[in-house]
Amino acid sequence: MDNDENTTGSFSLDNAPGSALADLLVTKDENVRERLFTAARKTALSQFGNKIYIRGLIEFTNFCTNDCFYCGIRCANKNVKRYRLTNEQILACCHHGYALGFRTFVLQGGEDPFFTDEALCTLIRSIKKKYPDCALTLSIGERSRASYRALFDAGCDRYLLRHETANEKHYARLHPPKLSLASRLDCLSSLKETGYQVGTGFMVGSPFQTIDNIVEDLLFIKSFKPQMIGIGPFIPHHDTPFRDHKAGTLELTLRSIAILRLLMPKALIPATTALGTIAPEGREQGILAGANVVMPNLSPPEVRENYSLYDNKIYRDEESAEGLASLKAQMEKIGYNVVVDRGDYQA
Repeated sequence: MDNDENTTGSFSLDNAPGSALADLLVTKDENVRERLFTAARKTALSQFGNKIYIRGLIEFTNFCTNDCFYCGIRCANKNVKRYRLTNEQILACCHHGYALGFRTFVLQGGEDPFFTDEALCTLIRSIKKKYPDCALTLSIGERSRASYRALFDAGCDRYLLRHETANEKHYARLHPPKLSLASRLDCLSSLKETGYQVGTGFMVGSPFQTIDNIVEDLLFIKSFKPQMIGIGPFIPHHDTPFRDHKAGTLELTLRSIAILRLLMPKALIPATTALGTIAPEGREQGILAGANVVMPNLSPPEVRENYSLYDNKIYRDEESAEGLASLKAQMEKIGYNVVVDRGDYQA
C-alpha cells in the first residue's frame, strides 16, 4: 500500500461518506473487520515504521473549575483529594523522565485558575531551558487566545484539547450549561492559528452517544486535520452523574482508531491508558489497530491515584514510567520498538 493510499482492500476512505464509516463501525463481517485493521496497521507502518513514540505524562493539578458530568475530578466532587505539584516537583518529574529517555513531556491538569499565564510561562521556560531538546505539550483545557499565544511564545510546542463530541446537542448532555461546543471549537481554531501542533479527540461510548455521533467526530477530525488524535473508551466514575452508564467497548474504540489512521495517515495517535484499563492487552491492541504513541506516567506515585478521571484507572506496571522496560518488552512482543525521540508530526 502506498503511503498516501487509504484503502482497506477493495474500498477507499479518502472520500468515504459518513454512511460508509458507520458501516465499518458496526459491521459483523469478520473479513471486512480484518481488512480494516490490516490496512490501518500497514498505513501506520508505512508512515512510521515500527516506531512507538513515548510521552512522559505529568498530571500536575487535579483542581478544576469545570463540572463536566463524566469526569472524576469535576469541581462538584467533594471526595477528591486535591493537589497541585510545585514547579520543583514538576522539574523533578522531567529530570526522572529525561534519564529514562523521554524527550516529550505532557503536562496535563484540570482547568485550575491557580496556574495563571505568568505562572505557566515561568514553568515552561524553566523546563525548556533545562531540556532544550525536548518537546513540551500542555493539556489544560480552554483558555483565551491571548493565553495560548503567551504559552506558545514561552516555548510550549503542542496542545491537547479534546473536542469530546462534534454534535452540539450531545455536547450539552455531557457538560454544564456554561460550557459549549462553539467555545471548544473556537479554542481549537485559536490553537491551530497560533502555531501549535494540536491534538483533539473524543470518548468512544460516552453517554447518549450514537454511531452517527461517532461518524460526526471522525468527519470533524478529518476536516480539522489535527496533528494528534486522542481517543479512548468512556469509563464511568462512581462520583459522577454517569456512574451507572456502561463503559465504551474495546472493539468500537479499536475500529475508531483504525478508521482515523486511514483518514489521517500521518497523525500521532496514542494507545491510551483507558484502553489498558478496559482490557489487559488493550494498549497493544490499540497499536495493532494503527496507534503509534504511548504515554507512561511520570507523576509522583503518591498523587497518581488522585488524578482519577474514571474508575479503575491503572497507575502501575507498563502504564508508569517505572514499568518502561516492561512496556518495551510488550511492544517488542508484537513487533514494535519504543524509541527515544520527540516524535514530532511530519507534515
